[in-house]
Amino acid sequence: MKNKYGIIALMSLSLVAAMILPVSAQRIKIYHQGWVDLNKNGKMDVYENPKADIDKRIADLLSKMTIEEKTCQTATLYGYGRVLKDEMPTSGWKNEIWKDGIANIDEELNGLANHPKSNTKYSYPYSRHAEAINIVQKWFIEETRMGIPVDFTNEGVHGLNHDRATPLSAPIAIGSTWNKALVYEAGLIVGREAKALGYTNVYAPILDPARDPRWGRVVETYGEDPFLIAELGKQMTLGIQDQGVAATLKHFAVYSIPKGGRDGNARTDPHVAPREMQEIYLYPFRKVIQDANPLGVMSSYNDWDSVPITGSYYFLTELLRQKFGFMGYVVSDSEAVEFIYSKYHVATSPKDAVRQAFEAGLNVRTNFTSPETFIVPLRELVREGQVSMATLNSRVADVLRVKFKLGLFDQPYVGEPKKADEIVNPQTTKNFVLNMARQSLVLLKNDKDILPLDIQKTKKILVTGPLATATRYMVSRYGPSNLMTPTILDGIKTYVGNRASVSFTKGCDVTDAQWPESEIIPTALTADEQNAIDEAVKQAKQSDVVVAILGEDDDQVGEAKSRTSLDLPGRQEKLLEALQATGKPVILILINGQPLTINWANRYINGIIEAWFPNTAGGQAIAESIFGDYNPGGKLSITFPKSTGQIEYNFPFKPSSQAGQPSAGPNGYGKTSVNGPLYPFGYGLSYTTFQYNNLTILTKDIHVKSDIDITVDIKNVGKCKGDDVVQLYIKDKESSVITYESQLRGFERITLKPGETKTVRFTLHPDDLSLLDKNMNWVVEPGEFELRIGSSSEDIKLKKDFIVVN
Repeated sequence: MKNKYGIIALMSLSLVAAMILPVSAQRIKIYHQGWVDLNKNGKMDVYENPKADIDKRIADLLSKMTIEEKTCQTATLYGYGRVLKDEMPTSGWKNEIWKDGIANIDEELNGLANHPKSNTKYSYPYSRHAEAINIVQKWFIEETRMGIPVDFTNEGVHGLNHDRATPLSAPIAIGSTWNKALVYEAGLIVGREAKALGYTNVYAPILDPARDPRWGRVVETYGEDPFLIAELGKQMTLGIQDQGVAATLKHFAVYSIPKGGRDGNARTDPHVAPREMQEIYLYPFRKVIQDANPLGVMSSYNDWDSVPITGSYYFLTELLRQKFGFMGYVVSDSEAVEFIYSKYHVATSPKDAVRQAFEAGLNVRTNFTSPETFIVPLRELVREGQVSMATLNSRVADVLRVKFKLGLFDQPYVGEPKKADEIVNPQTTKNFVLNMARQSLVLLKNDKDILPLDIQKTKKILVTGPLATATRYMVSRYGPSNLMTPTILDGIKTYVGNRASVSFTKGCDVTDAQWPESEIIPTALTADEQNAIDEAVKQAKQSDVVVAILGEDDDQVGEAKSRTSLDLPGRQEKLLEALQATGKPVILILINGQPLTINWANRYINGIIEAWFPNTAGGQAIAESIFGDYNPGGKLSITFPKSTGQIEYNFPFKPSSQAGQPSAGPNGYGKTSVNGPLYPFGYGLSYTTFQYNNLTILTKDIHVKSDIDITVDIKNVGKCKGDDVVQLYIKDKESSVITYESQLRGFERITLKPGETKTVRFTLHPDDLSLLDKNMNWVVEPGEFELRIGSSSEDIKLKKDFIVVN
């Protein structure tokens, strides 16, 4: 039988043990029908009783644990090739600090290509990994006194961070799908594969709003709007946890807006006001915690208002637990504890940094150093009375609670390791991967309906640009690797087949030899660079159409990779200008992880498709979209500015904060600034046209505690099937404090055939109308609101006012 998480039930545990344990271990006889004698005392203690209340099990276990055992539940052991030097347990483990247990082991035996030292024979086949995890878990069950199981953690924002797992698109591409059901299914896949491989906790989703596009980790976010992030993050969390695996939200909090968008060693001093922090940066965490009950949160290593987050009682206890209701355990981002002393200098010593973090509310410290560097000073602090036993018990109880909720004390092993070979990255997920790649595509420009191309009339196609044959962007530090990665050129060639000829020339590299200095000091083209562009021009003149694949690769955007410019890097703009000058139709496909200021392209290039960092099916999805087998329907989840000089330029925004400069009057002497976005939040075109009608507010008497039901009819009045993302915004027209000009409060992605009409229904909840009043309390104020329905934040089709009363 199975429990609610689909885990093989206890009656089969003895069979599992017999398969993986040596004869000597089986003689211990700790595996019984329905329970495990974890402390090997020959009787069922309360904490070993699956039928006992979890709080009673925790209290019983805590009462039996030593300080050594308790403190070992407060640290991470990074897996093989990072901190752990042994692939499998050895006799030497009895001399390591984890002889008394460990909270979690991170990225154990996941075998990623970008970590050569962690290369292991146990990552693949998948069943071998599941069996290996069982052996490691067996050591902690059998060889530690209390037999407390390990929580095996792993990353999962780009698909599960494991050798050849199912690949997802980059989160910024996932955000552009605006598809809640799709993201939930992605969560199911990540959770299911984690569970099959033996991972019990996935570090996903990232809930950081990307408000400054220069920031390197924009690619790992769902976008800039807190409501969109919360809705998609909730679905990813629910999907993962519905598979019986914990989801750990990251990065709490105010992580994504370091001063100037700088990354790497900076990532400090966010210039965020208290109200903005609550409304923008904390909103996704609050909503996902309250709606999806995640079992984990990762504390960030930045500061806010001169206090390190990981040393802040306000963030880790008052906000997270007391106000948001978080009931899991908090794990630190790497080096967050150490930075309290080494970077911020607000601790008197590394040991004092441990004290500050632990007192603030941190449960588990993570870093790429041995766990004893945290555990030993913590033990000293407890014995010295600087950390109370009550605090230690409380922090450890949170960790144990998660392990009990995951069923690890009752079923610590992967029940059927061999099934991992059927579950992980199966053929059945290939259609999902392709569908995600398709739905993330955003049509930015389609001048004179140049797209889709007619394959019958397009016999000579030039594919050019450095991203046409690149593959690195498909593989993330936080996702799978060792994958088959067809290029976009491969995708186009496969699609076209023998129906047309496809030629290729690179044209230029992603960057030039002087990059990134060339972003601030222009340099002349070298002879080789000019020759490469000339060759592309020569081939373009002989072709019917040019498909230019331009943008960024993994070396230009990502963690610790902020930029000073958002223009196309290197010589790509010069290549594009030269191709356009031939007079041939040019289609631009963007591969990038952050908004780019492609002003010239937007004015002069015929058709532009934003593809972000797609997954391994990206080449096929792009080819299908170019030739019309798929109609792009994604929408931008982040504003594209025209210039870095406009930054910050994002959605939502306060009234007049992004208005154009006046041409007259006391505050203006002429239009000297660049106004407006290149592409606004929520923007995206289609090969068909949609008509909006019959906006109806069904709820008649609207009170401050009322739900509000709304319907609107959407009709496809074009000639082909297509997706539209219907977006609901509200404006609070009367308020005691300044509110945002417009706020996203609902969205639905729908598919319509030509002539088809669908009625889309939205329900606004009181929280959707709430604001932080002058006393910083969330309230719904009576007054007039404006309801806006549109296809982007600026393309509003229908409006209707409504009144909220007490």
